[in-house]
Amino acid sequence: MATLAAAGLLLGPFLPGSFLSPGLAQAPGEVVTAAAEETVAPYSEPTTPCSVTDARLPEISGLATSGDTTLAMNDGGDAVTVYVLDAACTVVAERTAAVDPYDPEDMALAADGTVWIADTGDNRATRETVALIALRPDGAAEVFRLSYPDGAHDSEALLLAPDGTPYLVTKEVLGSSGVYRPATALDAGTTVALERVGDLTLELTGTSGGPVGRAGQLMVTGGAVSADGAAVAVRTYTDVLVWPLAGSDVAGALATPPARVALPDSPQGEAVTFAADGRSLVVSGEGLPAAVTVVPAVGALAPAAATGPAAVSAQALTEDGSTGLSPWTAGLIAAVAAAVLVWTTGKLRRR
Repeated sequence: MATLAAAGLLLGPFLPGSFLSPGLAQAPGEVVTAAAEETVAPYSEPTTPCSVTDARLPEISGLATSGDTTLAMNDGGDAVTVYVLDAACTVVAERTAAVDPYDPEDMALAADGTVWIADTGDNRATRETVALIALRPDGAAEVFRLSYPDGAHDSEALLLAPDGTPYLVTKEVLGSSGVYRPATALDAGTTVALERVGDLTLELTGTSGGPVGRAGQLMVTGGAVSADGAAVAVRTYTDVLVWPLAGSDVAGALATPPARVALPDSPQGEAVTFAADGRSLVVSGEGLPAAVTVVPAVGALAPAAATGPAAVSAQALTEDGSTGLSPWTAGLIAAVAAAVLVWTTGKLRRR
């Protein structure tokens, strides 16, 4: 957001590339390299320039930046609606379409001004198709139906590559997410098959936050590609992972070690986007008031040595480290509990 840049919040270059370190708890804004287990700081302390209090945005699930404004969308609703926020988090405009989505979860802004809505939520894994909804600058809307090659999935992250290819990252309670893209060009007249082009395996991080305990560290809740196409981000309830992006090879980027940024504790953080500088992060989530938090980029990060992730500690898996369970047993219990909660929440959805 340009107004935030004027306030000195959006700073400096950023070159992500460290390993995900599953066993180290972090202060918000810090990045840990797994190779040396040392903390480096390509980001400064998060700030919250404003909070959304408008009753029309009780469940922020997607964000995008456009100049000095921010676009936000709800998880749910019976019409496609994108809200335009000013620098004070006040709703100043709406973009709507007469399309009734099933479970919209994320959004992305294309270079031509089209807002892409990922109607891809499926907590109970029952949908035969999911959809991408294109909200054009002139107000027209198109719905593109998609089907997975391997059964239904819940997805809350849309990554729109610079060449316009959409990628979906699934939300999995055990942290083994799939990366999918359309196998052929989108066609509003037919259902287009998705193809699995990659995997994203997450590890427990020790960062607190989210509605499902430790398992929230494994569950993908949003994604973004920077406007200049140089970086891609995926978030969970607790952390953001950031990769450098070359060209439009999103799947290739996600196959490399990311930088991991611990986020401030929030009840249900689901949205992430890049700020106007293309490096700093902007995050928010469900509930009112909804803090819009900026994590400013302030320096470069050299890639960590490729030695593999650090071991997960029992302390990172349990509240006090005193359960006597093995780390992976405790993690599995947390994930099963999260699955039950997610399934129960899905039953409360409108459909």
